[in-house]
Amino acid sequence: MERLKGALVVGSLRLFARLPWRVVQRLGATLGWLMWKLPNGSRTVASINLSKCFPELDAAAHQRLLRRSLMDIGRTLTESACAWIWPAQRSLDLVREVEGLEVLQAALASGKGVVGITSHLGNWEVLNHFYCAQCQPIIFYRPPKLKAVDELLRQQRVQLGNRVAASTKEGILSVIKEVRKGGAVGIPADPEPSLSSGFFVPFCATQALTSKFVPGMLKGGKALGVFLHALRLDDGSGYKVILEAAPEGMYSEDPQTAVAAMSGVIEKYVRAYPSQYMWSMKRFKKRPEGEKRWY
Repeated sequence: MERLKGALVVGSLRLFARLPWRVVQRLGATLGWLMWKLPNGSRTVASINLSKCFPELDAAAHQRLLRRSLMDIGRTLTESACAWIWPAQRSLDLVREVEGLEVLQAALASGKGVVGITSHLGNWEVLNHFYCAQCQPIIFYRPPKLKAVDELLRQQRVQLGNRVAASTKEGILSVIKEVRKGGAVGIPADPEPSLSSGFFVPFCATQALTSKFVPGMLKGGKALGVFLHALRLDDGSGYKVILEAAPEGMYSEDPQTAVAAMSGVIEKYVRAYPSQYMWSMKRFKKRPEGEKRWY
């Protein structure tokens, strides 16, 4: 049964990726509008997250942001389906603007290991191709449940000569070894870790359990961190990739200070592009002691 499900999903993705780009975007926006209009788990989670992270919004502003967010999530889903199937160059052609590329180039030329840091903001599948076109990193990821989909992603995400590492003990070790020998890796910094693997730090008017994995690799300047995000342009024509050097605080010997500094950068981008964050993700499942669960 799992094999059949996987084949159906992969086949659907291949058919979907044959559609014109504007149709892909319209279908994604429609999917998101339906998520906003009809009762469903994604709308519930997104609404809770937005109410906690932007408590200053009144009811009308909250609904406007919820609607925009779900429509952008729909676009991200359909656009990512294309990035999973298309040749990498076709996705790269959608990158219309790049800001801060010199930051990555300087980090790569330093001789130190480079940690590319991103989050679930914008389109991380297009970002993957962009980053891998600049160097040949190991991309750290959480495998999907369906084996056929995982195999597809492993194949598509290494089109440019890079490697991938699943979020297993072996994958973590391979990422650490790559950085120590002066190589490059790419890691999403916002998946919620276990309680022992992170700290609760400020994030958009709340506290978010945030991983100490990335700051741990940068500690004391052992490696260099570069933030990368691919943000959707307002006219829908493609993306703007923004790169920024990790702040000094992320190199702190104090791990909680470093994690808070990392969270601060992610918050800055989320506040600048609030509708492009994956608010339907249960990012805040674990809460500080004494606080009620959100979901």
